[in-house]
Amino acid sequence: MSAEALQRYAKSLSGLERKGRLRSLMPQAGADFTSNDYLALAGASRIRAAVSAALARGVPVGAGGSRLLRGNHPEHAALEKEAAAFFGAERALYFGSGYTANMALFSTLPQRGDLIVHDALVHASVHDGIQASRAPAVSAAHNDVEAFEAAILDWRRNGGAGHPWIAVESLYSMDGDRAPLEALADLANRHDGFLIVDEAHATGVFGPDGRGLAADLEARPNIVVLHTCGKALGASGALVGGSSVLCDYLVNRARSFIYATAPSPLMAVAVREALRMLVDEPARHRDFAALRVFANAELSEALGCDSSGSQILPVMIGDNGRAVRIAERMRTAGFDIRAIRPPTVPEGTARLRIAITLNVDKPLIRAMFAELANVMAEVPE
Repeated sequence: MSAEALQRYAKSLSGLERKGRLRSLMPQAGADFTSNDYLALAGASRIRAAVSAALARGVPVGAGGSRLLRGNHPEHAALEKEAAAFFGAERALYFGSGYTANMALFSTLPQRGDLIVHDALVHASVHDGIQASRAPAVSAAHNDVEAFEAAILDWRRNGGAGHPWIAVESLYSMDGDRAPLEALADLANRHDGFLIVDEAHATGVFGPDGRGLAADLEARPNIVVLHTCGKALGASGALVGGSSVLCDYLVNRARSFIYATAPSPLMAVAVREALRMLVDEPARHRDFAALRVFANAELSEALGCDSSGSQILPVMIGDNGRAVRIAERMRTAGFDIRAIRPPTVPEGTARLRIAITLNVDKPLIRAMFAELANVMAEVPE
């Protein structure tokens, strides 16, 4: 192969670098202000013990195949049964990741003749699932229920005769704000539609025993909820909760379920233990709630920024290069903070995404914001 054949890729990377958008893999370093391990369960001794005990009784590391072949291990079924009961869903289905689950949901459930209306700031995995869907899709202004309804009414006026599918996150991953779930559920009911709620950043954190912000809605037949397991639950994979008929349809039609090797049975063990810990260890929720309140107050005091009220605290910078430089300075000072740039966020909204977890404490949070205020004053715009 000639060097010229690779030149187009090198040229593209150079373009990203000029725009301040080139990405690279960086090691973990310093205090954790960037992970989604909100409840500090990823390293919890109780989950390690559960996985160790499962290994001792012969649970394999690998599934050995897809769920429809020999990869359907009893640990998968046990997790799905417990998760359905925990979240109040008729049934739950375990996927290897939240990305895979969203690909399955949006490429499979909306049918030809339906309409997908998604929030403008919804996860990238939702967009990728929509691209593989047979249904057309439109974007609605962020958290604007009237905009969602206007899109549905416009579709109906132009002959749309199927069912609308409303797609939102319950807690937005880059802004930390909440979706108006009750109003959106009512909208779905009025228009004979469905609501898909991605609870990625709310599962384990909000709702009774960490059941999420959609906990009161999940039992409804036209509500589908995705709970990722690699954030507050400290493991990996994702659980889709919904009606039995929709879950059966996913098993039969979702290519990213049918043709993917099943998740490790040991991960199913880890997720089951994490769900039990949400009930057994309420002090984690109390401690984390107090830490969130403290962090939001510190953000407002140190930087004069509006706070999100959640564990996700965006600090808007705007310029890609400046965001990267500030993040680098913070890591040098011992605080692991990352810059988030387009296309992950809209153009002109590069930011620091500060995540609060139980891996840090109040003195460390206060020290981080004090250092951030100094660094932001010193790094020119």
